[in-house]
Amino acid sequence: MNRRESIIALVALGAVPLATEAQQAAKVARIGYLTPSLGDDPHLLEAFRQGLRDLGYVEGRNLVIEYREAEGKPNRLPALAAELVALKVDVIVAPITSAARAAKQATETIPIVFAASADPVTDGFVTSLARPGGNITGLSLVAPELVGKRLELLKQAVPGVSRVAVLRLPGALGERTDKYMLEEAETAARALGVRLQLVDVRGPADFDRAFSDMTEARAGALTVLPNNMFLRERRRLVDLAAKNRLPAVYSGRAVVDSGGLMSYGPNIADNYRRAATYVDKILKGAKPADLPVEQPDKFQLIINLKTAKDLGLTIPQSVLARADEVIQ
Repeated sequence: MNRRESIIALVALGAVPLATEAQQAAKVARIGYLTPSLGDDPHLLEAFRQGLRDLGYVEGRNLVIEYREAEGKPNRLPALAAELVALKVDVIVAPITSAARAAKQATETIPIVFAASADPVTDGFVTSLARPGGNITGLSLVAPELVGKRLELLKQAVPGVSRVAVLRLPGALGERTDKYMLEEAETAARALGVRLQLVDVRGPADFDRAFSDMTEARAGALTVLPNNMFLRERRRLVDLAAKNRLPAVYSGRAVVDSGGLMSYGPNIADNYRRAATYVDKILKGAKPADLPVEQPDKFQLIINLKTAKDLGLTIPQSVLARADEVIQ
């Protein structure tokens, strides 16, 4: 072998690990995204995708996302979860409780990440927040203690209110969370000197009756406890609150964007963005069992001044000054 042939042979040998490294670098991550509806809150999906982009993942280059939506029919989620399992995706992202439950029932091995679980422990997803212990982890959304904070803000926005209706869907967030929320509401109500009127609904068909009950009991304002059904039906809730002249506080900004008066709660988009970090860690070898569930760390107060004007309500400057965003 002459000198030229020797150099070519050495270069060829050196190229082997480079080629192997290139193949590894070119590995395309494949994740599933399971949701009741992609159209309800497209900005949340975009927040998740932006989180992935910030971490270097680009759809069509080093990432494929298999989207599965139930088109607003939760009973379809188990079959869609089974489809993702059959595809052998690397991770299933199931943002909310119903999707996460369907995914967990479909697989005990493929990692699952949620972005907005109401109460992961009560829902049976994890053993504890610090040590999930299975194939599922992510971010919790509901902070029951915020119920009292919303009542406080509502009282400040409507100083003369003495009776506040509490609209809830019993069992939506689990027995433990429901109980905790009511305890927090009652404690706050006593401190604020207001009386509460609990109004239960089982579905949208109960809305008209619920608001009729509030009016009959002379409720002066309304707080709406969080759940996905209320979020989906937010435009109807907003319309009924306006029709019955009830200033209302909600848990998420999506309702205020739809015409609700005010909201105070976790920055849900931030939760979805942070869910991308879980996906990244899992793709790099971390196990869900070892990734603690994170709770919300960013909260926002949103106020809709147009709605306030329509209600004939003047929001005190002290409340406006605390708002993260005021919709004109």
